[in-house]
Amino acid sequence: MTCRRGRLALLVLLLAPVPAPAAEVVADLSSHLIAITTGFTGTSVVLFGATDGPGDVVAVVRGPEHDVRIWRKGKIAGIWANAESVTFANVPSFYAVAASRPLDQLLSPSAAALYGIGAVNLGLRPLSEGVPDRVRRFAEALIGVEQRAGIFAAAPGKIVFLGDRLFRTTIGFPANVPTGSYLVQVFLVRDRDVVSAQTTPLVVSKIGIDAAVFDIAHRQPLVYGAIAVLIAAMAGWLASLPFRSR
Repeated sequence: MTCRRGRLALLVLLLAPVPAPAAEVVADLSSHLIAITTGFTGTSVVLFGATDGPGDVVAVVRGPEHDVRIWRKGKIAGIWANAESVTFANVPSFYAVAASRPLDQLLSPSAAALYGIGAVNLGLRPLSEGVPDRVRRFAEALIGVEQRAGIFAAAPGKIVFLGDRLFRTTIGFPANVPTGSYLVQVFLVRDRDVVSAQTTPLVVSKIGIDAAVFDIAHRQPLVYGAIAVLIAAMAGWLASLPFRSR
């Protein structure tokens, strides 16, 4: 009886459907550190990788999240001034997208919204409830401000395939790129949906004397202020020396 049950269990196991292997994408960066030094004017990093078969690839770069307040100007007593504002929570300090084809051809709207692909799908949320139409207008204004500053990419970059499976793209970072820990998400897309994803870290950091000054300014603001005043006083005194009468 035991032997018969064993053979029956083995038969069921053999006849059971075998799950298909999960689709995969593997990617890496040419550098995981962007070092900001004196005279930094921006830089770029190469993203490269491979897929396990046919498909499209989308890459999303997100900087550290923070709260951002966006203002709308209006006339107050005849003077143009900041009239009203909305504060959004968890806004990426940097945002860029690259894709092997236009996003509207690659992804369904629901998939793009689910994975936050594209600036319009960031899902910006205000800290306090407000009229939806008003919140939408302020969110659009925030995206426009960040795009003009170069912090949000105005248009997706191009991912190029080298053959059927190998791909690469170049991600540019402006001179005013914020520091912090970034996430580079790579999505494999088939039939207008994401079938696999990988996340790779990237660090943007100040180094050298810039880092020391930045650290003192944030950790010991009183000391930083005193040093700044002393340097300004010394610079003024030195500048006056050539004009002193002998």
